[in-house]
Amino acid sequence: MIKPLKTYFMRRIVSLQRKSLTLVAALLFAGVLSASAQSHEFANFDRYAKANAELPAVGKKDKRVVFMGNSITDIWAAKHPDFFKSHGYVGRGISGQTSYQFLLRFRQDVIELKPKVVVINYGTNDIAENTGKYDEDQTFNNVVAMADMARANKIKVILCSTLPAQNFGWRPAITDGMAKIRHLNNRVKAYCQANKIQYVDYFTAMLSDDGLGMKKEYQTDTVHPNEKGYDVMEAIIVPAINKEL
Repeated sequence: MIKPLKTYFMRRIVSLQRKSLTLVAALLFAGVLSASAQSHEFANFDRYAKANAELPAVGKKDKRVVFMGNSITDIWAAKHPDFFKSHGYVGRGISGQTSYQFLLRFRQDVIELKPKVVVINYGTNDIAENTGKYDEDQTFNNVVAMADMARANKIKVILCSTLPAQNFGWRPAITDGMAKIRHLNNRVKAYCQANKIQYVDYFTAMLSDDGLGMKKEYQTDTVHPNEKGYDVMEAIIVPAINKEL
């Protein structure tokens, strides 16, 4: 009886091993598919796909302006829709996004809309490390790449300063955000001056008297402007856009 029992158990072990390997392989394959899907969805191409398709074709006399950005732009277009509509501005901000994601969707959400001008507001979520450790060189290169793409397609570029932010509520461990914002702003400003690109300085107008962050009367938190804050930004950006048009 011993030999048949041994043979039986050996067969059961082999069968279980095969099933385990099959399960592991299935899990790995599912993981690969999931990672692939996450990679494709990283830029959130679907957010404006329908809205882009519904935009009317641009005529020769049309002066479309697209705002590319993060939550600051996203909330702006939601809170002040009449401002965007009355000026013919198109908001293409997505909350939480970094310059890496902007760059991926720049063709779909900017170039293919054929604007005369693109206004790019970047930096906050890069410095807050929303998509990984902050690398100023990479963020700067992403901004330059977007400017290059726009200019190659005969779209005028306005690069805006990153707004002051005393801290990031979702990243309390980051305590040197203002220093990084100042350094990035200075670098982009110098790039604009060297390449004849208009640089719009929201930072100085929104900065608190103590220099530690955004003026309290202009913010809903330490990062996002309130109604008064957007009013200040609108007073700055409209003349800048008109200059390009």
